Amino acid sequence: MTTPSAKAQGSGVPAPASYTAPGSDTAPGSDTAPVSDTAPGRRRWLILAVASAAQFLAVLDMIAVNIAFPAIGTDFRSASTAQLSWVLNAYTIVLAALLVPAGRLADAIGGRRSFLTGIALFGLASLACGAAPGLGTLIVARVVQGVAAAVLVPTSLSLALPAFPSRERATAVGVWTAVSAVAASSGPVAGGLLAASDWRWIFLINPPVVLVAWVAGLRLLPRTGPVRGERRRLDPLGTLLVLLGTGSLTTACVEAADWGYGAPATLGFLAVGLVLGALAVAHVRRHPDPVVDPALFRTRAFTAAALGLLSYFLAYGSALLAATLLFTGAWGWSTVGAGLAVTPWPLTVLVVSMLSGRIVRALGERTAAIVGGLCFAAGPMWWLLLAGGDGGHYVLEFMPGLVLTGLGAGLYQPVMFAAAGLLPARQLSLGSGVLMMSRQGGSALGVAALVVITGGVARPGLDALRAGWAFTAVTAALAAVAGAALGTRVRADNREMPTAPGESRGSGTDPIRHH
Repeated sequence: MTTPSAKAQGSGVPAPASYTAPGSDTAPGSDTAPVSDTAPGRRRWLILAVASAAQFLAVLDMIAVNIAFPAIGTDFRSASTAQLSWVLNAYTIVLAALLVPAGRLADAIGGRRSFLTGIALFGLASLACGAAPGLGTLIVARVVQGVAAAVLVPTSLSLALPAFPSRERATAVGVWTAVSAVAASSGPVAGGLLAASDWRWIFLINPPVVLVAWVAGLRLLPRTGPVRGERRRLDPLGTLLVLLGTGSLTTACVEAADWGYGAPATLGFLAVGLVLGALAVAHVRRHPDPVVDPALFRTRAFTAAALGLLSYFLAYGSALLAATLLFTGAWGWSTVGAGLAVTPWPLTVLVVSMLSGRIVRALGERTAAIVGGLCFAAGPMWWLLLAGGDGGHYVLEFMPGLVLTGLGAGLYQPVMFAAAGLLPARQLSLGSGVLMMSRQGGSALGVAALVVITGGVARPGLDALRAGWAFTAVTAALAAVAGAALGTRVRADNREMPTAPGESRGSGTDPIRHH
C-alpha cells in the first residue's frame, strides 16, 4: 500500500505518492518501488540518523585502528611492520576499489537491501576482527570489513538524499558530514582509550551499534530499486576493470612510502592501474549498460562535484599529514599532544556543517562552494606565512589556520556531496560511489604527494612543510574553481531555483539536465 498524497503529520509538507514505506505491498522478494521524493514527517530525519550511523562506523574504524597499530603489533610480535601494515591498508584499498561497483550493485538490487546486507556484514566482520587468533585472520576480516564499508557508504547517502526536499539537502548532507567530523575527531581518542585496555575492543564495540542500525533500517528505510519492468544488464568485464584498476592505483599510493616511490613494485602497480583505467574508459563507452554510465559526467554539476571533491581531498590529505608532521617532528610534541592540537579543525567542521543548510540557502550552492574552497586554501596560506619552528605561539601561528580549514570543509563538502541528488533514482548509489571514490582517491593521493614533497622523512623541516602547504593551498583553490561550475539552485528566500531552463525543481528523481 503506497502512502497517499496527504499532508504528513508534523511535517507541514505533502507526502508524495511515490513514497513507499517499509513493509508496503510490493512485488514479493523485491525492492522495486520507486525512490521517494521526500519521506513523510520525522521519518526523513530518522532515515538520516541510520545512514549517518553507517558512515560513523566506517570512518571511526579507519582512524581508530591507526591509533591502535602499536598495540596490535605488540600482540603479533613475530610479524614484520610490512605485514602488520596490511591491517590498515587492506581496509583502505578494498574500500576504495569497491565503492563504484558496490554503488552500481545497490542501484540494481535496491539500496535498502544493500544497506541491510552491508551493515550486517560489517558487524560480523567486526566480530571476526575482535576474535582473530592470528594476524592472517585479522587481515582477512579487515578485507571483509572493507567490502562491507564499500557497500554501506555510498548506499547510506543515496538512501538519505531522496528522503529530503531539495531545499533541505544541504542541511541533510551537512549533518552527514558532521557525523564524519565527529568520527574523525573522536577516532584518535576512542582508539587510544580502547587500545589501552585491549585493541580488540575497537572492533567489539561495533556489533551493538550495528544491531541497532540494522533493526532501525529494517523499519525505516524505504524500498528502492530499479524502475518496474526495467532490466539492468550485468557488466562483469567493466566491473573487473574498475575494481582492479582502482585497486592497483590505490595500492601504489598507499604502499609507495614503504616500497619507495621509484621502486619497481610501486611503478608496476601504478602502470597497471593506468592501463586498466584506460581500458575501463574505452569499455564503458561501448557497453550498452556499463558499470559506470558515461551520462553521469554529462551533468555539469555532478562532474564539477567529482573533480572538486578529488581536488579538495588532495588538499585535505596533505594538510592533515603536514600538521601531524609539524607537531610531532619540527615541534617535538607527543602523539597525544598532536591529536589534541588538531582538534579545532574537526570541531569547526562539526559546527559549520550543522549550519550549512542555512548558509547555503542564504548564499546559494555555487557561492558556498567557492567560499568553502577559498577558506580551506586560506588555512595553509596562514601556516605558510606565520608558522614558526618552536610551536611556542601555536594559538596565533597555527590554530587560526585550523579554524579556516574547518570552516572551508564545513561549507564545501555538503554542497558537493549533495550533487548526487541531481541524478535519477536508478543512479543515486552509483553517483554516490563515484563521489566517495573521489574522496578516497584524493586523500590517498594527497598523502602520497606530501610524502614526495617532504622527501619521505619522518621529521621534515619547516622549508619542506612550507612547500607542502603551498601544494595544499593550490589544490584547495582548484576545488573552489570546480565549485564555480555548480549551478545556483537555492535562493535566499528559500525557494528553489533550477540550474538551467527546463530543469525540474525538486528531487534526485528528476531527469538529468545535460550540458
